[in-house]
Amino acid sequence: MDDSPAIAGPQRPLYEVKANLFKGLSHPVRIRTLEILSAAAHEAQAEGGSAGSGTDESGTDESGSTDLVGWVPVSVMMDDMQLEASHLSQHLAVLRRHHLVRSERRGSQVFYALAYPQVADLLAVARTLLRQILETTHEQLLDTATLPRLPGPIS
Repeated sequence: MDDSPAIAGPQRPLYEVKANLFKGLSHPVRIRTLEILSAAAHEAQAEGGSAGSGTDESGTDESGSTDLVGWVPVSVMMDDMQLEASHLSQHLAVLRRHHLVRSERRGSQVFYALAYPQVADLLAVARTLLRQILETTHEQLLDTATLPRLPGPIS
C-alpha cells in the first residue's frame, strides 16, 4: 500500500507537470545536451551576447530576427556526444516537449538554446547535490574499513 499522502484538487496537475519535467531530464544524453546549451548560454552572457543590447526575453531583436549568440547547432552536439542525428533528435524532442529548450532553423542548420536561464541553475544545483551525495557515500565506504572482520572467506 502506498503511504504517500494523496494529492488532491488543483495541485495534482502541477505535481504531474513537475514529475514529467523530471522524467524528461532522466536520461544522460538529455542532461549532456542541457550542459552543452548551458555552457553556450554562459559564454554568450560572459561576452555580453544576447543579454540586453536590442533583444527581448525571447532573444528576438527589433527586426524580428533571433540573435543566435548562445545557440548551438545540432551538428556541434552530435560531434560532442558522438550520436547519430536521429538519436539526438529524439532526445531534443523530449526537451522541447517539456519546454526546456527552444529551436530555430537557419537554412539547413537547426540551432538550440535553453528556453529558460533557470535550466542552467537547475543543472548546477543538481551537480552540487550529486557531489555532496558522492562525498557522503565515499566517507561511508571508508568507514567500512573500521568494521570488525567477519569469520569465513568474506571479509
